[in-house]
Amino acid sequence: MTMGASSWRSRLGNTLALLLLVALAVWLLRLQSAPWPGVTPLASPRWFAGLALVGWCSLALFFACRGRNTVALAHPGTTDAASWRVVHASQTGFALELAQRTVQALQAAGCNAQLFELARLAPEQLQGARCLFVVSTTGEGDPPDAALGFAARTMTAHIDLHDTQYAVLALGDRSYVKYCAFGQQLDAWLRGNGAQPLFDRVEVDNADPAALRHWQHQIGVLTGDTEQPDWDRPHYQPWTLAQRRHLNPGSAGGPTYHLALQPHTTEAGHWQPGDIAEIGPRNARETVMRFLATTHWAADAMVQLQGHAMPLVEALVRCHLPESIAAHQEAQAFVDALQPLPHREYSIASIPTDGYLELLVRLMHREDGSPGIGSGWLCDGAAIGSTIDLRIRSNPNFHPPRPETPLILIGNGTGLAGLRAHLKQRIAHAAHRNWLLFGERNAAHDAYFDDELSAWLSAGQLAHLDRVYSRDGGDHRYVQDVLHHHAARLQAWMEEGAAVYVCGSLQGMAPGVDAALTAVLGADRLASLLQEGRYRRDVY
Repeated sequence: MTMGASSWRSRLGNTLALLLLVALAVWLLRLQSAPWPGVTPLASPRWFAGLALVGWCSLALFFACRGRNTVALAHPGTTDAASWRVVHASQTGFALELAQRTVQALQAAGCNAQLFELARLAPEQLQGARCLFVVSTTGEGDPPDAALGFAARTMTAHIDLHDTQYAVLALGDRSYVKYCAFGQQLDAWLRGNGAQPLFDRVEVDNADPAALRHWQHQIGVLTGDTEQPDWDRPHYQPWTLAQRRHLNPGSAGGPTYHLALQPHTTEAGHWQPGDIAEIGPRNARETVMRFLATTHWAADAMVQLQGHAMPLVEALVRCHLPESIAAHQEAQAFVDALQPLPHREYSIASIPTDGYLELLVRLMHREDGSPGIGSGWLCDGAAIGSTIDLRIRSNPNFHPPRPETPLILIGNGTGLAGLRAHLKQRIAHAAHRNWLLFGERNAAHDAYFDDELSAWLSAGQLAHLDRVYSRDGGDHRYVQDVLHHHAARLQAWMEEGAAVYVCGSLQGMAPGVDAALTAVLGADRLASLLQEGRYRRDVY
């Protein structure tokens, strides 16, 4: 039953009850055989009865009007199975993970809560509900791919949400111009349709743990349970850096490395193509020792970091190092004030049966010339045999289609990593309707996994392989150019039910591919492919 239908039936029931009372009064009046007594002997009781009736009606009217302008949270013990609706819209799986944690927090507080996907949410399910939205932003301020239909269909319509209570957790990255744009748009649409915010929108910059703790605190205030432990940072597992190979010496681009890692335990090594490796980067030990040499602390002094006891040097390799320290400061107080290094995410380039978790990582540099936090650690700072903190995060938005589905894989640069895992799995399942389009700078230096791809093509395990190199000239310098050139083939594959998976650069490649697909297939058809899950992206 929808909330609109429920309200209509409530009004109908009240009307019928009133009519029944009137009919009963008429029937009782007809039973009165004797004439009514005169006014004088019963005047006082009648006046009191009349005043009581007027007072009761006034009180009922007051509470009816008051109920229209206030919002009240039902006690958790009195709510039904859908009292809290935690709604997620995820591009890489992070929003889904946070939504699941939100449901668990509500349930731990004794509340009933259910998980909903925004893409499958009917407008009626919002009316009269208490909703917690956890949504990410992708591309240039766009909704996640799966939520495009909801944004186009529902968020362009007016819906009466005056009886709806909500809050929004918006995920984003401040390095992009349109930070948390979809979360902001969703918040504005809800407010514009009369929904009542439970608290202000919480925006999260690059998985900022402080913002996530704030969201959890607000949930605790709503449920009356503020004693739940904070959500922790990624629970890393120890892996060993077993191999590292420089793939593109002499390239005009940054050095790119093929890395292989092995877990310390067999339980850690399970993932699907499309999943993400979250890396806990570290400062190089040599850098930390040089820093410690400027202090009065011993490297082996024991301190606490995030509840774990460890030598000071081990704590410092996991944190941002400041330029200076306060005089006479204690080591523990110093560590308490440090900001831990943020995690970094990489597409996994292998499948579990390979025996290794493989990555394709380009060494990045900051504006001051220093190496990037994650790539610097993986490509240069960590020695072979070093322990790497790693956590696998499920990314269902980029999981493979069924083997019988033809698959078009499009990518550039290190985006080839995620596409390679898909190819490996499909070939292992004898699924050979695969078409790979890959772009880089120069064929002489940047032909990653050239022998492997050529062997798959020769064996018929790749139906088509199109590699383009932007610095080598020619008519087709980018993968979107190849899509235009092979428009007829693209149309034919889509008629066969093919899926399109895109992995790589958000700047340039992904928008160019989207424009090419729109030009060849049409905007309406591409929107349908998104909603059907046949057009998926993992871009960064």
